[in-house]
Amino acid sequence: AAAPSRRSLGFTMVFPADSGEFQQPACAVVPADLQDPKKGDESSSGTAFPSIFDTASVSLSLIIPAYNEEERIEIMLKEAIDYLEDRKLNYEMIVVDDGSKDNTTQLALNYSKKLGADRFRVMTLDQNQGKGGAVQQGMLHARGEYLLMVDADGATRMSDLDKLLEAIRDIKHPETGHGIVVGSRAHLEKKATAKRKWYRSILMHGFHFLVWSLAVKSIRDTQCGFKLFTRESARVLFANLNLRRWCFDVEVLFMAEQLGMPMKEIAVNWQEIPGSKLKVLEAALLMGRDLVVIRCCHTIGLWRIDSAAKKRKKTE
Repeated sequence: AAAPSRRSLGFTMVFPADSGEFQQPACAVVPADLQDPKKGDESSSGTAFPSIFDTASVSLSLIIPAYNEEERIEIMLKEAIDYLEDRKLNYEMIVVDDGSKDNTTQLALNYSKKLGADRFRVMTLDQNQGKGGAVQQGMLHARGEYLLMVDADGATRMSDLDKLLEAIRDIKHPETGHGIVVGSRAHLEKKATAKRKWYRSILMHGFHFLVWSLAVKSIRDTQCGFKLFTRESARVLFANLNLRRWCFDVEVLFMAEQLGMPMKEIAVNWQEIPGSKLKVLEAALLMGRDLVVIRCCHTIGLWRIDSAAKKRKKTE
């Protein structure tokens, strides 16, 4: 089957089909209305879309998966931009619209036009792949030395990134460059349990037990949508990611543990934002299934980790 097309501001791309294998995207063409008139018409030759296998060209990439988030994403974007500009960081933001049916893409494009496509990029997936698929596509085409996965709802304060950046520089392996810092809500668990309905508490504790017994043992909160990766770690983990939906976070951290990557969990400020699309019972069943899949497929060798993640040669 032909690979589905993807669009981003300033680029027309072809991404890999949903086979779980990474492929170098085709050359991208800059539309006429986005070209720099001083540089002339660049559309004849095209411009290669950035790849995680290229050398980093900015300090920080923010990867923001979004599905029907026009009601919630703007508050998060404003907070993130204010934070990044205030600290004068050399950054890029990538909003990955996971096949939304609302105006998420158009809203994000307005920010891209304001800040410029070099600073703010929008990648729209033709079909919904799931949060894991959206994060994977953003990670595989980011330019940052450090890459932050952050949810579009703004549940985590962007100022907590200060703590994550400090921690990742402390634990970054001097030879391999690997390192992961995970934002954690574990310190809020008792308070959340008091407010949460009884059946949700049972499901939460059951899920945590399954994660610990089947997959990840060193991280208490695997599901917080605020995770920071070095470029070297992101390159290996997201090129090898198999799950596209519910438990992709767990598979990422499971692979990191298997490869002995340095990891640290940092407490972050978090608040529940209205408008969640999560169906609790359905999610619990699917996540339980995915945990078993992770354990079985990696144990029997059906899913293998290419720990070298050798740099692919770009297509001419």
